Amino acid sequence: MADESLKAEMLAVARAARAASYAPYSNYRVGAALLGEDGRIFGGCNVENAAYPQGVCAEAGALSAMVLAGVRKAKGVLVVGDGQHLITPCGGCRQKLREFAQPEDFWVLAVNESGQQQQWTLEQLFPHSFSPDHLA
Repeated sequence: MADESLKAEMLAVARAARAASYAPYSNYRVGAALLGEDGRIFGGCNVENAAYPQGVCAEAGALSAMVLAGVRKAKGVLVVGDGQHLITPCGGCRQKLREFAQPEDFWVLAVNESGQQQQWTLEQLFPHSFSPDHLA
């Protein structure tokens, strides 16, 4: 898991991403900060679309930014949503994250606006996942 300094930096990235999100339909903004294996942090926000469910989740946006930067492995993600509830990546994003992570080593940290936080490994959130190894 990340140290407190890295968590604070990731939280700032996730909050800035959430502030930039486009959520005119649900009015539920989400920001994510993804830690690449090279130590860089990639932000992503949810982008909704009138043709539900064609929107993009915050985690998927962060993954796209990471891949665009040439990074192919991730260490963890911090997710922050509106309100008091802790949120975790949806099922589709768990699968997307799995593509670039080892589930037992990849951490998922959820933080709400009150500062409450909880952490899991991707393995805990997504056990027995399908991976690129299945296609080898």
